[in-house]
This record gives sequence, structure tokens and C-alpha cells, in this order.
Amino acid sequence: MLLTKKSGGAHSRGHTPFVQSLQRGLSAALPTMDRRAFLRRSGLGVGVGLAATQLTLVKKAKAASGGSIDGTGKIEVKRTVCTHCSVGCATDAIVENGVWVRQEAVFDSPINLGAHCAKGASLREHGHGEYRLRYPMKLVNGKYQRISWDQAYDEITARMLELRKASGPDSVYFIGSSKHNNEQAYLLRKFVSFWGSNNCDHQARICHSTTVAGVANTWGYGAMTNSYNDMQNSKVALYIGSNAAEAHPVSMLHMLHAKENGCKMIVVDPRFTRTAAKADEYVRIRSGTDIPFLFGLLYHIFKNGWEDKKYINDRVYGMEKVREDVMAKWTPDKVEEACGVKEAQMLKVAKMLADSRPGTIVWCMGQTQHTIGNAMVRASCILQLALGNVGKSGGGTNIFRGHDNVQGATDVGPNPDSLPGYYGLAAGSWKHFANVWGVDYDWIKSQYAEGMMEKPGITVSRWIDGVLEKNELIDQEANIRGMFFWGHAPNSQTRGLEMKRAMDKLDLLVVVDPYPSATAAMAAMPGKPEDLNPNRAVYLLPAATQFETSGSCTASNRSLQWREQVIEPLWESRTDHMIMHQMAQKLGFAEQLSKNYKMVKGKGGMEEPSVEDILREINRSVWTIGYTGQSPERLQAHMRNMGAFDVKTLKCKGKVVDKVNGYDMSGDYFGLPWPCYGTPEIKHPGSPNLYDTSKHVMDGGGNFRANFGVEREGVSLLAEDGSHSVGAEITTGYPEFDHVLLKKLGWWDDLSDAEKAKAEGKNWKTDPTGAIIRVAMAHGCHPFGNAKARAVVWNFPDAIPQHREPIYGIRPDLVAKYPSHDDQKNRWRLPILYKSLQQKNVEEKVHEKFPLIMTSGRLVEYEGGGEETRSNPWLAELQQEMFVEINPAAAAERGIRNGDRVWVSSPTGARLNVQALVTERVGPDTVFLPFHFSGRWQGQDMKPYYPDGAMPVVRGEAVNTATTYGYDIVTMMQETKTTVCNVEKA
Repeated sequence: MLLTKKSGGAHSRGHTPFVQSLQRGLSAALPTMDRRAFLRRSGLGVGVGLAATQLTLVKKAKAASGGSIDGTGKIEVKRTVCTHCSVGCATDAIVENGVWVRQEAVFDSPINLGAHCAKGASLREHGHGEYRLRYPMKLVNGKYQRISWDQAYDEITARMLELRKASGPDSVYFIGSSKHNNEQAYLLRKFVSFWGSNNCDHQARICHSTTVAGVANTWGYGAMTNSYNDMQNSKVALYIGSNAAEAHPVSMLHMLHAKENGCKMIVVDPRFTRTAAKADEYVRIRSGTDIPFLFGLLYHIFKNGWEDKKYINDRVYGMEKVREDVMAKWTPDKVEEACGVKEAQMLKVAKMLADSRPGTIVWCMGQTQHTIGNAMVRASCILQLALGNVGKSGGGTNIFRGHDNVQGATDVGPNPDSLPGYYGLAAGSWKHFANVWGVDYDWIKSQYAEGMMEKPGITVSRWIDGVLEKNELIDQEANIRGMFFWGHAPNSQTRGLEMKRAMDKLDLLVVVDPYPSATAAMAAMPGKPEDLNPNRAVYLLPAATQFETSGSCTASNRSLQWREQVIEPLWESRTDHMIMHQMAQKLGFAEQLSKNYKMVKGKGGMEEPSVEDILREINRSVWTIGYTGQSPERLQAHMRNMGAFDVKTLKCKGKVVDKVNGYDMSGDYFGLPWPCYGTPEIKHPGSPNLYDTSKHVMDGGGNFRANFGVEREGVSLLAEDGSHSVGAEITTGYPEFDHVLLKKLGWWDDLSDAEKAKAEGKNWKTDPTGAIIRVAMAHGCHPFGNAKARAVVWNFPDAIPQHREPIYGIRPDLVAKYPSHDDQKNRWRLPILYKSLQQKNVEEKVHEKFPLIMTSGRLVEYEGGGEETRSNPWLAELQQEMFVEINPAAAAERGIRNGDRVWVSSPTGARLNVQALVTERVGPDTVFLPFHFSGRWQGQDMKPYYPDGAMPVVRGEAVNTATTYGYDIVTMMQETKTTVCNVEKA
């Protein structure tokens, strides 16, 4: 039964009338400011300032070392980080006798400034949630039964070894988690490597893989260039495909501060969102037409000479070719035809961008989750390069990630096409990590099937096809037969009906999660008899939450933060790294997996690898993106001294020395945002804004990375003379550093004899000492070189971004003009359809049967697949129904009124029973559904199929049960933002 929504009373926030009056008076007397500034300006002081929300927090903090105020027990304050979106909000958890009793947003955090959204405010319930999986379980005759950990390990590993013997190591697939901390994500990639497969992936594939590919191939690194905080320095902000007010609520604090400083805000979205409600200019586009819109802006910029000509000359390759393409193809009439925006508004927005520099651009999954997501991302990058906005404070591309550690898990975790740090899978990369791991390269190679060690694995977006596709069409020995869902929600993936079939055909399905997620219910729900494997074994393993362990996580802006362990793992749950180690013991490679780590006592006195030691191993290996300077000690000092860092710049204000470990944070940027070059001893401060030539490399400055050679077709790819970061001894472009370049420059003797011996034959990414990096920086140079950004990416299918109509669309008239790609025989081990399926849909007039564009997105109350947040009673009370937003005109045509039950049907044959929300937020041709729901299946409640006690409070249809086929050609990003459907009254 759904909860009844309640309304709060006058004192619903717990404030007394005195405090409410005080707040009103101060807000009227003082200009807008962050909470830290409020406390200073008000003169209240920390104690009284906190009393405005929770006076008892201060009392308990004072009592932490000597028991509670009344002497009844031990009370501690543990600092942790929200486990929902990627903003990185810090929280102080108050723990009494081992029980988490209360929480408080950290006022000193330069990221969240003492604020929380609804999800962050209810973190305690996530840690102590009563709907968690409490002990290992096994599916027996359609019902989950409790088993012991020993039985689970014995049976799972025995089945894994059987599959390995019969079908090879690639027959088992591992979906990792963007909820793992950096250390666990890294350890899982190492675990899968020692198992002998690259068939591993995680959430980033289906949220920002097109960002990583597109951005990295434009200028060197695939991450957000600036920070939430730096947006306060922007003069204009263009949000496209980002509903930050709901998806990243606390990020909006920084944007609202920017608006108070005069920043103009433009929101481009098919839907009028809560973010759009704050915009100075809202632009509605047809979903999937980001390139016509962005290149339509460039048309006006080029036509009026508003581009930054010197910046382009000095720092950009190929812009003249982009200009030719734009001016020929994206005239105002073609732009309006494709995306629906009239010339006058296009010109207005272009002029706003040109007149207000520096400006930033923000995008999220509204731009990435398309069959041409990589091209859309590159179009956004090109727009910023044309305006000269990249590498500047207040500029850049602020790419908001979805989960709390999806950035870190992408950086160092289980990717199918690379080892940690984007090292790739070439032999040199494997030998680098074999050296770091202290294992023989040939031993690792022997774990793999012949020829598979350097072959990218299947992506998580297409594991379904790894199970269902004909074996002769798959580029590996056998189909996928075993699956690990290790902290991943299946309802966040497309093609739900086929996913159910694939789950039923498996031999082994293992779910490792604090909340067993929709996977458990989908696995237990009866499917078609012809699909069910009678020998299938399904297991649920209770993982601990991130509040029951310690470790680092990386916010969207690349700052790392350290979580303290708040409570011990509850019930029979175990930490993810303990589970990996114990499973490796059963599989016979625990010695290799954990040989570099001190073993410490974990749950029940059992041993687990030291999280600090895993981070130190990351520090010794991931030179490529600068995960090497963030030692546990440096990160822990930052967390204890958050108030020392400036809110806008993130830089430490003056000389601040940590009282616990004596670390001097002077000059550091909060969280040591990567790249934080060299060893921790070098004390690189981190890089707040990437590619910023206005700062010395040792003050976080940068330039574009030389990652694509030194010339192309006789044209130099290196930066022009005079384009370099402050203090560089080389004042022109230069390639990345290696032993040869150091010798040519006469800098080789800056290394010690011992360093020379280890750096000989190496480059900056593989030198185990970090000496090449140290010497380059000592001369003011960047170890990755100094090159131009690429407006033309010659190694991608579309060197210049091209608009292509979605495979499933409502505009067959545009398919002939903007067709999809040709079908591909072998991408990521599998064939993939484009043009043939698109043409089939046109010929069968699918657009007439399904005339509405279906798109999806986030709600402020829930996060990701939603199992955790919909299991939280406080959040469940706020949003109790899965719904579809439909325009009044479209609703009237179908006889639908607000609140009616309706069926949403798609070309897959799926039918979703949801509630209608009739609203002008969406246009007449578009409907919107949130993607956080699961627990109902085409009108059926899945309640009987959940494990006892581990069922979310709110259940609803998953939009991805109905989403269709379609993948980005570079990354296999799924298409969720542009498909088709129909809506009928139920």
C-alpha cells in the first residue's frame, strides 16, 4: 500500500519561532551569501550558528572523545560523503554506541556549503535501511531461501570454474558499480583481469561513455573541465540536456550565486524543467537534435565574426573545416526544420554567448544517451573552442556525472576497453600494471583465452546480445553464460523485455548489493518456458554500503574526498573488497590479488585488504590522469579542514597545517582534483580547471594534451609559438615526455642514477618512479605535452559531427536527409544495426502506430535505478507514483485527463501501466517518463518475487522495459532519450 503524502506544519524544519524570526531578519538585512559567510557575517559563531539547525550536534561533537553529555555511552562524529549524485556533498554522521542516530550537512564543505537535497538529507536511512538484503540467499523453486556465506562462495565459484572449463573465462560477465569507492572499483578491474577476461563494465557506459570518448578525443581528458564552484565566475551558462535542479540539486546553489553576479542562464531541453524555470532564456528543441542546434549557433557566430580567432589559431586544429561544414549545412532554415527553433531565437542565443565571455556549457544524459551521442558531445566542445572558452575560469565544459563515484569508477574501475587510468589493453599497458601488481605478465596472459587479452570486452549496454545473439556472430569463444550484477540496476538499461529473456537463459546469476535491486525480482518472476534454463543458479549476496567502509570517491569536478567508516556492516553484509578477496581465495588467485596490501580485521574479525593500501597502489600506477598525488593522508587532511578552502577557487586560503598528521595544505585545491601529478611528496596541488594556461603547472595550470601525434597531413598538431602555460621553459608546442625527449633537452641528468635505471625506455605514463613527470614540471612543462585541441577527430566515424536521425523517430521525411550509420559487423565483439533497422521502421510506418517521442530523465526524490531511494520511507512519501507527462493537446486527442491510468506502448511490444500527468512541460509531440522505477512489469506487481524483507516501499513500471534498440557507434551508449511510443487510456 502506498504511503499517504503528508504536509508539514509551521515548524516542520524543527526551528523555533525565535530562530525563524532571526533568519527572516538576517535574510532581509544581508546580501545573499553561502552558509559559511552567513556564520561569519552574523557574528553568531559556529556553535550558535549550528544551533539554528541542530544544537545537539555541537554538544555531541564535544563529547565524542569522552562519552555523551549524560555519560550514557560513546558518541562520535564521522565525516562521510553523500552516496547519490556526483556533486559530492559532505555529511557529518553522529554515531551513538555504534548506531547512526543523526546527520548534519557539513557547513564548511566548499562543495555543498552546508546544504543538502532531499536525498542527501535522508542518508541515515540508507545506511540503516530496514529493506536491505540481510544475508546470502539462493533462488530455489521460485523463492529465495537463506544460505550461509560459505555455501554461497562454494557454489558460486564451483559454477564459475565449470563455465570457465566448458566455455572459457569470457563466458562470465561482471557488471561493476559506480557506487563502489575508487579502491573497490580498481580492485574489481584487477579481479576480473586475474580471472582472465575483459568482459566487465559499469554504469558509466550508459550515462557518460560518449562524453569520455568525445571530450578525450577533442583535447585529451574525458572529464568535466572546471567545477561547480567555478561556475560562479561565468558570465553565461548554457545548459543542454541537463536538468540540474532535479538531477544535481546542490549544484544549482553555485549557479544561483552566479546569476546574482550577472550570469545569464540559457536552458535547452525538449521539456520545460525545473532548471528551465530559472533560465533567462528557454529553448525547446526536438529530442535528438542537439547538433543542428549547436551548429546553428556556430553559423551565426561564424557569420558575424564572433569566434575567437587568435585562440583558434594558437590552440585549435581543424576549425576551418568545421566552419565550411557548418556554413554549408546549417543555415537557419535547415536548423529550424531539424530542431524546431526559429532564426530569431538562434541569433539571440548566439549573441548572448558571444557577448558574455567567459561562458560555460553544461550537459548530462540528455545529450549523451543517443546513437550519435559522441558527435553531440564533440559539437558542444567545438562551440566552446570557437568562443575561446576552454581552459579559462568561468568557462569550460561542466559535465555533471550521475552517481557519487561514477567519475572515479570510470577513471580507475572495470572498463572493458582499458586498464585503470585509461591505459588501454596493449601489451605495454599490461606490462606496466603487471609490474605495479608484482605479478608475472605471462601469468596474467595465461589466464586469458588465446588472443583475448588485448581485445575490448562486450559493453554492459549489450550484455543481453552476448547471451541471445547467434554464437557465430560473436567475436569470442562462447556466449555469455554467467553474470555478476555487482551494484548495478538492470532497470537503468534499455530493452527490458529482451533483458528478461537473457536473464532466464543464464547458467549463473549473482547479485551483490545492499539492496538486491530489480535484478532479484526479474530473475524470480516466471518467464517464457522456452527461455528458462533449467540449470540456472541465482544467488544474492548482501554487500555493505559505503557508510560501512572507508575509502575515496571522486566528485564530478574531479575532486577526491575520503569517507570515514560510519558504522560496522549490518546484519551479515560484507564490504565489497572483502567479498572480492574471499572469492579470489576460492578461485585460487587471492595471493596475486592482495599481495601488495596489508590485511586488516573487518566484519566478524575476518581479514580484508586495507583500503588505504589499495589507494597507495593506485597512486603508484595511474600516472596518465594524475591519480598519483592523492595519498590517503592528504585526502584525510582535506576532509578535516574543509573550511580552509575558498568557495569559488577551491584553493587553500593561506598556510593551514592539519593537526592530526601535520600535513601542510598550503596551495592545495580542495580534493586534489586530478590530474594531481607525480608522487604525493611532490605536493602538486591538483588541477581545478583543466587546460588553463594562465597558471604554472605547479599551481594547477595546464594546456591541451599531445595525445594524437605531432602532425596530421603535414599540418602541425602542436600549439603555436607563444601558446604555453605560465613559467614553461618551452614556449611553443611540444610532444609528451619520455626518456628520449629528456635526453634531447639535456634534462636527463636531473634524474638520480637509480631513477635513470628505472626510467630508461619509459615515458611519463610508465616510469614507475614518477621522475620524468617531476623533471618536466620542474621546468614548467606538462608531462603530457602541449598540443592543439581537435575540432576534427579523424579516427571517429564522423570526423566532423553530423546530425543523424534516431533509429526510431517520428520524422521519416528527415531520415533521407540525415540517415543513420551503416550497419556494423563487429563493434565490441558484436554486430550492430543502424541504417537497415531505421529504414525498416520507415517502411513499416512505425511512426504512425507510435506517433509520440518518448524520452526519460530524473526526479529530485530518487536516484539511479531507484531501489535504494524508493526503499527509503522519507523519500518514498514524496513521490509515490510512476507517471508519464503528456501535453494537453495530445491528452485531449486520446480522451486522457490528469490522474488517469494509461498504457504507454512501444514498438518492442511492451506496455506500461502508469499515471498520466497532463502538463505543458512537454510539447504536443513528446512524452516524458522518469527512469527510477521498477517493481511492476506491464501492469503486474512484482511483489511476490522479491526476497522477504527486501522490497522497495514504492514500486512502478520501469521506462526501460519499453525502450528500443539503438547504440552510439563509438561507445555503445544506449539510446534512451529519443524513441517512440503511444499512450492510451487504461
